[in-house]
Amino acid sequence: MDGQPQRSVPAPISPWASDRVAAALAAITPLAARRTAAVKPGLARVLEAFAAERLGPHHFASVSGYGHGDLGREVLDRVFARVLGAESAAVRLQFVSGTHAIAAALYGVLRPGDRLLALTGRPYDTLEEVIGLRGSGQGSLAEFGIHYDELGLDADGRVDTSGLADALAVPTRMVLIQRSCGYSWRPSLGIAAIGALIERVKALQPGCVCFVDNCYGEFVEACEPPAVGADLIAGSLIKNPGGTLAPTGGYVAGRSELVEQACCRLTAPGIGREGGTGFDLYRLLFQGLFLAPQMVAEALISAELVGAVFASLGFAIQPLVGGERSDVIQAVRFGAAGPLQTVCRAFQACSPVGSYLDPVPAPMPGYGSELVMAGGTFIDGSTSEFSADAPLREPYVLFSQGGSHHCHAELALERALTALEAAGQLEPAGLLP
Repeated sequence: MDGQPQRSVPAPISPWASDRVAAALAAITPLAARRTAAVKPGLARVLEAFAAERLGPHHFASVSGYGHGDLGREVLDRVFARVLGAESAAVRLQFVSGTHAIAAALYGVLRPGDRLLALTGRPYDTLEEVIGLRGSGQGSLAEFGIHYDELGLDADGRVDTSGLADALAVPTRMVLIQRSCGYSWRPSLGIAAIGALIERVKALQPGCVCFVDNCYGEFVEACEPPAVGADLIAGSLIKNPGGTLAPTGGYVAGRSELVEQACCRLTAPGIGREGGTGFDLYRLLFQGLFLAPQMVAEALISAELVGAVFASLGFAIQPLVGGERSDVIQAVRFGAAGPLQTVCRAFQACSPVGSYLDPVPAPMPGYGSELVMAGGTFIDGSTSEFSADAPLREPYVLFSQGGSHHCHAELALERALTALEAAGQLEPAGLLP
């Protein structure tokens, strides 16, 4: 996160702000209970995978050097495959981000002359340079002769199913489905909707690879995309499945031959998934997965709370409170840079790490716009911990995510409302006391 030391001490919490957050928390109590109840089946899924693979303390150690014959890595892969409902998985600390895991999958499966079709509109910002929509000379898919097209979203921000047949009228090697809203003002895509979309794709082109960007979605619903026909998925360990403990890394999962192809891009052809040590960090990955259902539940409660607070003040939110969720992201549209930055500053001031920093807009590798980020997390860039970020562009939408306990979101929201009140940035809603 780019920032500078804050120059002032945050004001005392306004009683009005505390009351407003308390009212929102009371309003979402039934939703919070539903999210808490979902922890048990999610945890059962993880425990069943641990038991089936006979996880023991000897799997926490890794080998050095090439990583050949790393028993911990092999068990971790099989556990993740079971939890994700996939034929195979590769969980690697060598993936530096979810974008890296997605890029490895794209480069691993696609060949010159192939066509890639995005079905959920423009992909997340960090994939634009991977595809070749921005930048040049860095070896994008376009520079390797991969043809790219995208199916725009309909007026409601959903997949344009009426245009799907036309979009798939030409041979297509892979379709890309982004489960999360990313930086778009649209609903995230639920598992049932993903399954229906894959079914239609397979009916039109049976050999087309259906690839799902699963970032922010793990454990939000009762199953994952492979259970509804996805051929390949990818995600980040510093998001949901890392349970706030994974220090870095990502995963790919799905059909075995596709996972192997992705691993051949991560390492090298002929090495594939057989290389790469775990740096004796496997315990954190296993334990993070164990904690993930609980952490995701708390993140979802935090998201509902953020949405409820700002909706009560008249701000547009996506998704609506109590609406369908398939990721942990809550979007709030401020319409101006000022209040958005005020909220980010307040969230940062309530962070456990770097609370003294003042988030300032800055360029970030892979993004097309300057970003302002509130991310005082123990793992740098972790979005399984409570954080928020926004591209500094119209309509100035804040995207909050994560939260290891929703009390953290309560405290951050109290500070944010206090700051907005002091700055006079709630006046358009007409709700100042």
